[in-house]
Amino acid sequence: MHPHHQGRPSEWIVRWAHLVPAGGAVLDVACGPGRHLRWFHERNHPVTGVDQAPEAIDSIAPYAEAIRADIEGGPWPLAGRQFAAVVVTHYLWRPLLPAIVDCVAPGGVLLYETFAQGNETVGRPARADFLLAPGELLRACAPLRVVAYEDGFLEGPARFVQRIAAVRLPAGAAAAMRLPLMPPA
Repeated sequence: MHPHHQGRPSEWIVRWAHLVPAGGAVLDVACGPGRHLRWFHERNHPVTGVDQAPEAIDSIAPYAEAIRADIEGGPWPLAGRQFAAVVVTHYLWRPLLPAIVDCVAPGGVLLYETFAQGNETVGRPARADFLLAPGELLRACAPLRVVAYEDGFLEGPARFVQRIAAVRLPAGAAAAMRLPLMPPA
């Protein structure tokens, strides 16, 4: 079974979570039942989730700011708000990419992982609307400093993905700002 359906957080999100400032607020876009929100909440981060599904919002409401919204057909409900971390997994709505990037606060991180072209050869999603083109996620994150990026094929279950960990440098931060590739020991 795919980890998304087992409730475990994505390995990519866990791997790069050390970039999230301690105690910083975390936003999960298209959060579903809240696997990442629960994980960050357990680590003392205030969490906000946005999803269209009532059952998703009901499941996260006890411990998160739960926002029910049609983020593809309605207005972006978080305009003007910024978070220490913005998490997106298994979701792509291209018109929303600039708003998602704008939600990353100075010193905050975007952790994004979704399907890429080639996935149509191994399963779903298979429609081009839901598959990133080569380098597309890098281009969408141009205002941010990329710490890690992957674009390729994963086994178990077989899937093509793009994923990124990218930080919005605080104003005046030096290009040599230390962005650790490993969590502190």
